[in-house]
Amino acid sequence: MSVSTLSLLAAPAAEPKDPGFSLWSLDFIYYPVSGIMWVWHKIFGFLFGVFGAENPYSNAWAWVLSVMFLVFTLRVIMFKPFMKQMDSQLKMQAIQPEMKRLREKYKDDRQRLTEEMMKLNKEAGVNPLASCLPALLQAPAFIGLFHVLRNFITAYNGGPGANGGPPIHNYFFPVSDVNSFHDALLFGGASLSAHLTMPATSTDPLVTSLADLGSTRETMLWVGIPLMILAAVATHLSSRKSIARQAQTGTAATGQMAIMQKLMLYVFPAGVLFIGAFYPLALLFYWLANNFWTFGQLAVAHRIQDRKHAEEAQVVEAAKESTTFSTPKPGAKPQKSKPSQRSVIQPSPVDRDGSADGSGESGSAGSAGSTAASEDPPPGMISDNGPRTPRPGAKPSRPGGNARKRKPGRR
Repeated sequence: MSVSTLSLLAAPAAEPKDPGFSLWSLDFIYYPVSGIMWVWHKIFGFLFGVFGAENPYSNAWAWVLSVMFLVFTLRVIMFKPFMKQMDSQLKMQAIQPEMKRLREKYKDDRQRLTEEMMKLNKEAGVNPLASCLPALLQAPAFIGLFHVLRNFITAYNGGPGANGGPPIHNYFFPVSDVNSFHDALLFGGASLSAHLTMPATSTDPLVTSLADLGSTRETMLWVGIPLMILAAVATHLSSRKSIARQAQTGTAATGQMAIMQKLMLYVFPAGVLFIGAFYPLALLFYWLANNFWTFGQLAVAHRIQDRKHAEEAQVVEAAKESTTFSTPKPGAKPQKSKPSQRSVIQPSPVDRDGSADGSGESGSAGSAGSTAASEDPPPGMISDNGPRTPRPGAKPSRPGGNARKRKPGRR
């Protein structure tokens, strides 16, 4: 064996080199997810320090809250796409009868059926991809958090393939935060990076055990099992609320939809109980916070939809009421009222001296004035002999008849 070979064997192993950001990996997901979690960890670490906690940035609950508020931040960002998904689902439910009619009509012509269904979706303003958008946006966040949480163990061991080297950073988290996450233990023996199926101890340097993370099997069971049950219950409740909303809107589940609802109610929660044994505790907190947020968000979204539908119904009702009133056609002339429909004013008897109560210079004169007034009423008034109503458009008659007065001095 040569001297150069012996020198290579005796030389210490080189420290792992930081790979940095890579465009050819999923770092564009890992860095934003770890960045949001890092911000919340600093906020809650500061708050725990204000309230006098020892080692506030290594406090396990500061890390738990940073994971949960990472969920809340992502769900707030995705609230608008979520509302679009809800509206799209309602529109799709409304056109289901027409969809069924098209399937029966063009059951032998697949191409024509596809064209008609696309046309119907376009007319109804339905985008089938809108119902999948929130899930497509949430899946990368779930994958990113799962990778970042598992990478805390890898970074603490010096990186991939280091086998016990000095810790390195975990995306946005520096080495100090990697050590802090490792030292954070719930109830003194439950690591957020550990899961229930990890071995208690291991002599293999490539296998991470509970003892390597400072955890114990008993504490992991006391913490992990209630978390798994709560996550399963939260999944069941959110699914039940969604299905109850569909029943409230009058959409009866049949066929494949009924089967899917059964899966959402019972199989998916049972799957959380099974898969949760392989999830790190921090990821169980993520799942629990995500489903409880979904339950509350559904209540808010349903209230917004009900208010929106009530406003639309009021607009439709107002439009129906406006059509009951008769409106003149454009350019039509207003109709004139008939002469018989005009109101007639009854004159009061006036004496010669102008008194309205029939009293004059003498009783006979007043009587004569009253008789004269009744015999020759003003034009347009009703006399004892019958109504004297001028014709429509006629000029008002002058007092004393139609006799033309002559000017003085003329014959």
